[in-house]
Amino acid sequence: MVTEKSETAPDTMPEITDPARVSPKNARQLNRLFLDRLTVLEEGTPDYQYTRNTLIEMNVSLVKYAASRFRNRGSGEMEDIVQVGTIGLIKAIDRFDLTREVEFTSFAIPYIVGEIKRFFRDTSWAVHVPRRLQEARVELATATEELRTRLGRTPTVKELAQLMSLTEKEVNEARIASNGYVSSSLDAAISTGDEGETALADYIGSDDAALELVEDFHALAPMISSLDERERQIIHMRFVDECTQAQIGEHLGISQMHVSRLLKRTLAKLREGLLTTQ
Repeated sequence: MVTEKSETAPDTMPEITDPARVSPKNARQLNRLFLDRLTVLEEGTPDYQYTRNTLIEMNVSLVKYAASRFRNRGSGEMEDIVQVGTIGLIKAIDRFDLTREVEFTSFAIPYIVGEIKRFFRDTSWAVHVPRRLQEARVELATATEELRTRLGRTPTVKELAQLMSLTEKEVNEARIASNGYVSSSLDAAISTGDEGETALADYIGSDDAALELVEDFHALAPMISSLDERERQIIHMRFVDECTQAQIGEHLGISQMHVSRLLKRTLAKLREGLLTTQ
């Protein structure tokens, strides 16, 4: 329901008392208004949070629509799928560029569906396995069954490698990857000899999230070095020092709006560079 703006709502913005009840048609009309307002507000302020949260709640129906495609996948409750899809919606809101001649709903759907697909992909495996090995595992299962039927016995690694046009090392890697579908309790006891036991968890390391950033940093490094000094300084202050746009503006002696425009232009330049190199 949309009512007149209250004193606490952002200037020129309607107050939506129940964003979740806004129809998809009305949401499409309101999206551009709220997205446009978001670009001129300072992050972390009450007005910014109001505008961003309203956008999220107004478009939950879009998430539910996308999630309905996965209703029969058999992994997780629909509520979990909607929650995962909402992460994609939030990413779309934060990354949407009004200068693009594209409807927000068309822009958001790939983000929403992408998060849901990632959820199914990750929860289908007991441990994280690279995509190439996931695909090789499927080929391995098919090749093994074909050769077992043809030979009347379990095929050797060499025979599988010849049929799959892979090296024996790659076949063994695919076999190891297949273990990702079989999980055991982390409390499972493992014998250490001499009647001693330890828990499986003691042998399992943890993911280093920083490793996932290495490839991105490697690709961005030459692009960032090609920026001018002020652009590099703004990027560093925003994403390394985690300064607000207002703090950056105060440091550089320019307005927060000027910082916003410079940051948007610089990020667009880096994004275009990444897409060109892919």
